[in-house]
Parts: sequence; C-alpha cells; structure tokens
Amino acid sequence: MSGPEQPRRSGLRDPQRAVRGLGAATLTLEALVLLLAIQPIRVVGGDFGGTAIGAVVALAVVAVVLAGLIRRSWAWNAGTVLQGLLMLSGLLHWSLLVLGVIFALVWGYALHVRRVILG
Repeated sequence: MSGPEQPRRSGLRDPQRAVRGLGAATLTLEALVLLLAIQPIRVVGGDFGGTAIGAVVALAVVAVVLAGLIRRSWAWNAGTVLQGLLMLSGLLHWSLLVLGVIFALVWGYALHVRRVILG
C-alpha cells in the first residue's frame, strides 16, 4: 500500500503561466478572426450594416482587452460571457453565430485544459 496520493503534476515548469498563455492566445485568435471576417461577410452576406460591423469590432476589442487581463480570475468568466455575446450577435448575421459556436467550443476546451492542469 502506498501513502496518501500525491497531486498529479502537469510536467510544466509554470502551469499558471501556460494556462494564461492558452487563454490569451485563444482570445487573441478570436479577435483576429472576427476582424478578418468583416469583409468576407460583407461581400457574401449582403445585409451586413454598420451596426453589425460595430458589434464585431466591439467584440474583437473586448477579446483583446480580456487577453491582456487573463491573469485575473474573473477574466475567464468574462471570456465565457464573450462567447455567449458572439453567439447572440448571430441575430445580426448567421455567420457570426457559426463563429460563436466554433469559438465557444475552443473556449470550452481551454477551460477544460485549465481545470485539468490547475485542478
């Protein structure tokens, strides 16, 4: 019989930093994809007006700000809210719903990795 079970180590030198990097990279990639998606959506989507463009730019700015604040524990919850807002922006254009679902899945995976590594 062995003694009390030791917590499983991740093998990472600095697990906190690795997880923060994953969260920041995910949010940064999301912001980049949102900004790059504006023109193709306008060309293909037809009715993609100033309100929708403003919403996409605002969501991208929030994603970048959250990426910078990912050290704060509340930023992870705010990132989850951001995914919901992106899916809600699907009311402005269907392609934003698709992007919202994709990034919600990616964000869910990042949260899973955070939970597994940090416990």
